[in-house]
Amino acid sequence: MVYVTRRVSFCAAHRLYNPNWSEERNYAVFDKCSNPNGHGHNYVLEVTVAGQPDPETGYVIDLKELARLIEQEILSKVDHRHLNYDVDFLQGINPTVENLAIAFWRILEPKLPRGRLHCVRVYESEHIYAEYRGEPVALVGNGAITTVTANAE
Repeated sequence: MVYVTRRVSFCAAHRLYNPNWSEERNYAVFDKCSNPNGHGHNYVLEVTVAGQPDPETGYVIDLKELARLIEQEILSKVDHRHLNYDVDFLQGINPTVENLAIAFWRILEPKLPRGRLHCVRVYESEHIYAEYRGEPVALVGNGAITTVTANAE
């Protein structure tokens, strides 16, 4: 098995909060990330695809095609946006770095032209990232929990 990773970056704002909680509790849990106006990050997204190299091209996946897919399905929707308000696929979801990794996986996995999605890693900062590999998880929204699987749409 060979693993190929594409790394891209985007800038976005978000606010972490639970609408069922008071402002005080939101601040106690999410600290400055609960600022009512939000705050921004320079995110890094890594998408890793696994597979056997094609015998004719040597590619696990054409990286130009992977870059196009990431741009079309993710970056064009999140770059320089407020994740809570401007991104349809994040509506009702608390945009933590963990939930971003899960959401990006759910979008990319069924659309891969060749290879198998192995890992989605989202860096919120140089020191903080979340990694998702398609296991069933509970995606946490604004006060609600939804169980999702890797292939959920």
